[in-house]
Amino acid sequence: MLHFDRWKIFLILFVSFAAFLYSAPNVVPKSALEGLPSWLPHKQVSLGLDLRGGSYLLLEVDTAVALRDRLQSITSDVRRVLRDEQIAYTGLGLNAGAVTVRITDAADVEKAETAIGKLATYVASTSAAGLPQKDLLVSADGTLLSITFSEAAKVARTQSAIDQSIEIVRRRIDELGTTEPQIQQQGKDRILVQVPGLQDPARLKALLGQTAKLNFQLVDTSMTAQQAMATAVPPGSQILMSTDKEPHPILVERRILVGGDSLVDAQPGFDSRTGEPVVNFHFDSNGARRFAEATTQNVNKPFAIVLDNKVVSAPMIREPITGGQGQISGSFTIQTANDLAILLRAGALPAPLNILEERTVGPGLGADSIKAGTTATLIGLVGVIVFMFVCYGLFGFLANVALIINIAMIIGILSLLQATLTLPGIAGIVLTIGMAVDANVLIYERIREEVRAGKTPISAVGTGYTRAFGTIMDANITNFISAAILFEVGSGPVRGFAVAHAIGILTSVFTSFTVNRLMVSTWLRWRRPKTINI
Repeated sequence: MLHFDRWKIFLILFVSFAAFLYSAPNVVPKSALEGLPSWLPHKQVSLGLDLRGGSYLLLEVDTAVALRDRLQSITSDVRRVLRDEQIAYTGLGLNAGAVTVRITDAADVEKAETAIGKLATYVASTSAAGLPQKDLLVSADGTLLSITFSEAAKVARTQSAIDQSIEIVRRRIDELGTTEPQIQQQGKDRILVQVPGLQDPARLKALLGQTAKLNFQLVDTSMTAQQAMATAVPPGSQILMSTDKEPHPILVERRILVGGDSLVDAQPGFDSRTGEPVVNFHFDSNGARRFAEATTQNVNKPFAIVLDNKVVSAPMIREPITGGQGQISGSFTIQTANDLAILLRAGALPAPLNILEERTVGPGLGADSIKAGTTATLIGLVGVIVFMFVCYGLFGFLANVALIINIAMIIGILSLLQATLTLPGIAGIVLTIGMAVDANVLIYERIREEVRAGKTPISAVGTGYTRAFGTIMDANITNFISAAILFEVGSGPVRGFAVAHAIGILTSVFTSFTVNRLMVSTWLRWRRPKTINI
């Protein structure tokens, strides 16, 4: 138990040296790190929101809207299929979460049901069998057909909306230039967003609160919006409000000329004539072609640039726009033009995001948390060091050296993995400091028993390490399982505690049974004492 091969000694020394090397950047200012050679470690521990300050948002994805939008697109598909099959119908539309249509001739019901059924695709099953299932279910009640989502389709489309929302939220936040944002799903339909260092939650909410669904539609010039509101809105049109300082209604055709999904770039700029902030956009090849066709066919007609069902601007088409580029103007400031460009570049959300909870942590509070955590860690460390030295003398001193290496390993691993350190994470490190010497206490007490039984120093030390090993491993394995469960079922700060605690468990086992044992073994073979005072 006390014999070490040369390669083992080299490995232990190498790991200990690497621990100090990778933890060292955390005590060096970032400005000094930039001047060091690239082959040296530069990563520092990432501080969480509670230590660094920043913004916290808990968002809820309105998945019902995503499902409704998909049903709306299915309505268009049903219309196309029935026309292709020359089946007469009436009353096609959405009704209580289903697409309903009444077939005029009862003899065509079966034919219509078969044709509509071909629109279905297969999605992963939610059943135990695991076989793919159709996403659309078609049922007939006399001449009335109802098209609904299967349960598997609802689950698949809901998860798809959440995954897409997380990706778009990440893109929008990355465009702000912030570092190390934490974005993750929480529960079935919620997204947790933590942006350390961002002290402007209002701007963050504005960016994430907009769906950013951009469409280019024609303005209906058959009548004014006021006339439509007084009488009736023409079929195929709708009334939308403008985004001006004094909003006014605009009558807009429902038909979409080009959708925002055809945009490949959007950048803030300035109008060359007026100097006002604008957003310059650029279409992909398909969008450029469709935009050119639309503007060619509608010269001298106004078209509306619609963002989230509000008209940003409604310019006149003076001439065909064939270059695939355009400009969005309105009552923009430099920041609002930049934010709109960010939204358009990141893409539209598949469903609105509702803000359930928001918090802002100031940098001063974060600094106070760091100071309090550091103080607690130092007090715990000094207390443990004094206790071990008083109770076990030289052996306690060796345990303290292993403890310092243990702390360096924890900080080095957190830096290497770029794990986020939170205030509960600091608590996990403080707990680890206390637990790290538990193994040494068990070992040393066992050695005392062997010495009292009359064994020689080398035999007593070897037996002490051997017999304490099982107890120590049992205790650490159960602790590690608890940390793993906390990480799996917890979120945010709880996970931060679990990560720090789990890393501390692994490093403490390593330092107790390798580093400390190597130092004790080296001392015994060097001094060859007749008795040991422990």
